[in-house]
Amino acid sequence: MNVWQRWSVKTRLTIIATGVMAVVAIGAPAFVLATLRTTTLAHKTKATMATAAWTGFHHEQGVQPPPTLPAELVAGFQVVDASGRVISASPELAGRPRMADLRPSGRRPVSKSTCSSPAFPGACVLIAAYHVDAGGSPLTVYAADYEVPWYVSWDLVFTLTALSVAVLVITAYGAHATVARVLAPVNAITGRLAAITASDLSLRVPLPRHHDEIRRLAETVNRTLDRVENAVERQRRFAREASHDLRTPLTAMRADIEEALLHPEDADWPRVAQAQLDNIDRLQAIITDLLELARLDSGVSLKLERTDLAELVTYELDHRHWRKVAAVRELTPGVVVVIDRIKIARLLANLLDNSERFAESMLKVIVGRVGDKAVLEVLDDGPGVPPELREAVFQRFMRISTGRQPYAEGTGLGLAIAREIAEVHGGTLTIEDSEVGARFVLRLPLAPEQ
Repeated sequence: MNVWQRWSVKTRLTIIATGVMAVVAIGAPAFVLATLRTTTLAHKTKATMATAAWTGFHHEQGVQPPPTLPAELVAGFQVVDASGRVISASPELAGRPRMADLRPSGRRPVSKSTCSSPAFPGACVLIAAYHVDAGGSPLTVYAADYEVPWYVSWDLVFTLTALSVAVLVITAYGAHATVARVLAPVNAITGRLAAITASDLSLRVPLPRHHDEIRRLAETVNRTLDRVENAVERQRRFAREASHDLRTPLTAMRADIEEALLHPEDADWPRVAQAQLDNIDRLQAIITDLLELARLDSGVSLKLERTDLAELVTYELDHRHWRKVAAVRELTPGVVVVIDRIKIARLLANLLDNSERFAESMLKVIVGRVGDKAVLEVLDDGPGVPPELREAVFQRFMRISTGRQPYAEGTGLGLAIAREIAEVHGGTLTIEDSEVGARFVLRLPLAPEQ
């Protein structure tokens, strides 16, 4: 990681903003100086050429012009005869040699810049020359003004530099303050997230006032925290309920064995052994269901294949060991779905276990097609499920008190597993109205036509 990446966003944005403004602060004064120099130079060129022409005009008319007037417009002027002798000059150039050997042709003035004029030693000047014919004597009139330096004037350079520095300072401070204000909600979110621990997931990050990207980020973070809190709460509740359900048969096993050991000669050891086997079966069922839920929670991959739902249900019903009553079948063939056969068979077994546990004399399984859905129904003539509890029964370890002992045989996980299997297949599992007992309805997407 280089130095730039180690700096904060605030520092980097401040540097970028200041750097961009530095380019502007350097370029703008340079442009101003160049423009002023070009304008001033053009003005001086016109002034020197006009002065040369004006002075030449007076000489053509035989009138000696006042020497002070042109000198107010330029640095000085000279009138030179054909032999190169200076016959007239402004007071500033009195006694100085000819300023240039510039010979115009015709009546148009010419000009040039030079830094080696004998009349202006050590200075760069702009010289204009104009040819006149005074009474048959050819004369050359020279007018000169000092060249404009690249910086125009030091006062201007100092002023522009001071303004540029002030602009840079204001930009740096403004960028730093603006970025700090913009990132303040991010810092608040960071601080609040740092305060959230596994022991207290109820805290939420503050929402900024403005409805911008940072607010959307905060809202997303809060929704994520909601999901995390719910997941952790479900996990804790699951651990509590699992430990309770695992502890119950273990406690019963310990009590039976301790009681038998107190009076071993009077103990009915075959009964004690059978009771332990029953408890072990219950423990095994709970552990199996817990492992299945863990696999579903971890996003287990499905082995999908096209399956005739009626054929699958027929096979499972034919190979099931019925404890009370066999199921009545109403199976429509040709209802094809894309499923994991083992998972859907587990779902059906869980529904049959639940319905058989509560059925009085009837259990029915229906397979059909409704619209673009395959429908599997399992019905019984038991006490049913109250409407207000039809969703609750799909929660893990959820039990409904019916006063009937057979209910205690379940683990409280079968229906939860069944619903999760339905959902990973893109389907639904619900309890719907029935004239008598409970009616579980599974809906799955039909397989596309081949």
